[in-house]
Amino acid sequence: MKPLYLAVSALLLGSGPALAQSAWDDIRDALYGDDPVVSQSAHVALDAPYRATDDARTVLGGHIIAPPGQMITGVTLVIDENPAPVAADFTLAEPQAEFAFSLTARINGQTPLHLVALTDAGERHVAEGYLKTSGQGACAAPPGTDPTGALATLGDMELAFLPALDVPSKSVNTRIAALAGKVGALDVDISHPSHSGLQMDQITLLYIPLRVVGEVDVALDNAPYLSMTGSISLSENPRLRVSVPEGTSMAEVTLHDSDGKVTRAHTSLAAY
Repeated sequence: MKPLYLAVSALLLGSGPALAQSAWDDIRDALYGDDPVVSQSAHVALDAPYRATDDARTVLGGHIIAPPGQMITGVTLVIDENPAPVAADFTLAEPQAEFAFSLTARINGQTPLHLVALTDAGERHVAEGYLKTSGQGACAAPPGTDPTGALATLGDMELAFLPALDVPSKSVNTRIAALAGKVGALDVDISHPSHSGLQMDQITLLYIPLRVVGEVDVALDNAPYLSMTGSISLSENPRLRVSVPEGTSMAEVTLHDSDGKVTRAHTSLAAY
């Protein structure tokens, strides 16, 4: 089955000049057809800067609280004007009442943003925003690392549990919170060049073949938690942060890249 970001990109590339005025309408139709969406939902908050300070590595995220009587089953981040608008698509193995995430993305130019949350009742709740940029065209910009050298560490991951409160990782408060099991998020630092297929090797002047983070699977305490499908809109060496239930003590992350390489990483609290 063709990845979601490739399927949507193919549809939009055939939309012609009208795309600039109607990107979200086209994306929404490609993803959801005639299914209704709840626009500017009070249950979804999009976290994005007013202006990107680094188009090649901009932190985007969101926080979703399910409507009363419902649970969250999936979340999709859309960067409307990127060549691959569906930047990341999360599927939760077990529906959650609350979910938050952040990731580092490359932004091709100024663009609307949409965050879509799916509930177990079949409702789609949407938050939208707008991001200004310097116009670097980051999706086609030359890679920041040597394309050949980056293959040596491709797929390596560093994992860390973070406390519910954002305090320095070496502080006493963090260690106490970790020992008490009061973690709030899992940080996943991924070594991957995220070649978009639009970048040119500055020496050979040939296009570098596409190779991106295809899927990231997260298991918590030996049970599946979520799966994230990536795209060329993820930054080089992307960082992913996802909320985890309080009391989580162990995490295992499996990465599948678009060329078929599979790598795994594991972490646990000191008491385990």
